[in-house]
Amino acid sequence: MKKRLLFLAILLLQLIDVKAQNLFNAPDTVCARQPIQLTSNVSASSYYWGFCSGYMFNKPVGTNIGVISGFDAPTAMEIGKDGVNYFGFVVNSISRELIRLDYGSSLSNVPIAVNLGNLNNTIPEFTSKLYLTKDATGSWFMFVCGGTDLVNSSIARIDFGKSLSKTPSVVNFGNLTGVFNAPKGIFVLQEGINYVGYVANYTDDKLIRLEFGDNISYTPNVVEIGDTFALSSATDMVPVFDNGNWFVFATNENNSTLDRLEFGSSIFNEPIGNDVGNLGGKLFGPTSLAFVKDCGLYHLLITNGVSGDLTMADFSNITGPYYSRIFVGFGTMNAPNSITRIIRDRDNVFSFVPNSGDNTLTKFEFPSCTNSSIASSITSVPPTYSYADSGIYNVYYAINEGLPNMQIECKQIVVLPVPQMTFHNDTTICQGDTIELFVQAFSSQSQTWYPNYNIDDTSYFKVHVWPEHTIDYHVILPYANGCIVDTPVTITVSKIKADAGADRTIADGAESMIGGPMTVYNDSIGLYTYHWFPYQYLSDSAIINPVVFPPNNFTYYLEVRNNFGCYDIDTVVVNVECNSINLPNAFAPNSRNSAINTFGIQNNQLVKLNYFVIFDRWGKKIFETTDVTKAWDGTTEVGPAPVGVYVWEADGFCASGKRFSRSGNLTLIR
Repeated sequence: MKKRLLFLAILLLQLIDVKAQNLFNAPDTVCARQPIQLTSNVSASSYYWGFCSGYMFNKPVGTNIGVISGFDAPTAMEIGKDGVNYFGFVVNSISRELIRLDYGSSLSNVPIAVNLGNLNNTIPEFTSKLYLTKDATGSWFMFVCGGTDLVNSSIARIDFGKSLSKTPSVVNFGNLTGVFNAPKGIFVLQEGINYVGYVANYTDDKLIRLEFGDNISYTPNVVEIGDTFALSSATDMVPVFDNGNWFVFATNENNSTLDRLEFGSSIFNEPIGNDVGNLGGKLFGPTSLAFVKDCGLYHLLITNGVSGDLTMADFSNITGPYYSRIFVGFGTMNAPNSITRIIRDRDNVFSFVPNSGDNTLTKFEFPSCTNSSIASSITSVPPTYSYADSGIYNVYYAINEGLPNMQIECKQIVVLPVPQMTFHNDTTICQGDTIELFVQAFSSQSQTWYPNYNIDDTSYFKVHVWPEHTIDYHVILPYANGCIVDTPVTITVSKIKADAGADRTIADGAESMIGGPMTVYNDSIGLYTYHWFPYQYLSDSAIINPVVFPPNNFTYYLEVRNNFGCYDIDTVVVNVECNSINLPNAFAPNSRNSAINTFGIQNNQLVKLNYFVIFDRWGKKIFETTDVTKAWDGTTEVGPAPVGVYVWEADGFCASGKRFSRSGNLTLIR
């Protein structure tokens, strides 16, 4: 991977003029996962940052989106943006129908086809090229050329007015002065106040200039330039204005070559023809081409009619050298005769080819990537972001979008793999513990740990930390190539807590629930176990809130542990006071629960019982004892006592020597 990145970086340096960025600052080289902060050098009314923008040096994605309604051997296509919406236009070769493709606000959408008909047969026969443009008043025009010989050759102008969504009108100029002979590659542009266009005759290789004067709606004057420009059955042309000079690229079907016509400072000059050649043997009967200057580089897309594939040329200077690539079997093209202009839709770049062989449409896309932590931003100061993997990524920056002072700039960032290192893994510690963290990266220039929180050192490769809460400790490792690694290690702090509850005092013979609210429960950090001891006089030693009924003062301990080995312990003191005689107010003799099927004194510290008697509602004594451990079972000498209310009296001494006498009512339930 490193060798591949090095090769790409060298090739980029060969293509790109190394110069300071005007609109924004960005690093040339970073590491994967390295935080990147871009800065703008300008103030604007709107901002758009694409951190993983489509880059035409990458391989495009070719997709055949299927048969399009109304297509009938389509041979020419053009595309444009009107407001926020995109429109495509296609002409069928034989029926001469004009098909409008409505893409909506994104060229990623599958277009809706609208057949506008043959417009009274005004579209040229065997149309070979459409060229869409807008004049100084904001009106849309599309120029068309077509024909196979002197008899049926013509050019036409399609007028849309202010909107591409309208049904247009067409003016067919015919074969002006009889010089058109299978004209190809029409384009019309403005120089100064004048509009001028060109076509190239496929049959006799003549270059013909169209002079409209200062109004694009005029019938053009035709000037025959001649056939001395290396054209050889030209199939298409595209104009380029660069550094104050005009150029035209042309594809030649006869010898499968590319020509460059140099006009100098005025498109009205007679050009000098240059044979660029066949781009390293990658042209096979070229039928059409598209040009774009994008992100500091020039690009040509060329369709090959013989092989049905796509050739791409990349260059940093109009006069070359040209680095060519070919994509065989790309996008399932079938008899491609036309390719649209190349359009950047923010982070994605598109071009389209209608296939006359099967009436389908092929989309070429240089899509945005998905490796940036943030895809885009519209703030003047973009957020910090990073790239997940190594590679070459394109940053696209546009300001004042849609305005006359709109500016665009791109920057390629080489992202290197993270250098080899040994680093401490994420780990979990117990609250209050200390752990040693370490990093070994021999080629780094230094190491810096942050944050400076509960850490003994921030600049050594080994450090000790004792955080009180879960936290990420980072180490920054700078390298000589500009790569800066910022690697975090997560220290999860298990905050284990045992809360046995507040100390309390209960009456002799009473019970109490123990355990406080601060005890930690099972959570995402770990599973906890609970253990109370001693286990005597305890309802359950493994739950958080057991019930205790000690006979005297008792101290209970709660231990809490988790599966990471973290531990905490707490205590609760239960004081038991004998300050009265303790009896319940009801019992049920027939119950299977031994705790409620007898009625007796519940004190544990009563050392002497003078008497304990029970009377029925008529005052008859039905139970009597001086044994503190004995209880009434709900029977009398004649059998089971009936349901009802009874009276009891008791007198005795606690271990402290204090005497208590009590009486009360009880309810017998069956």
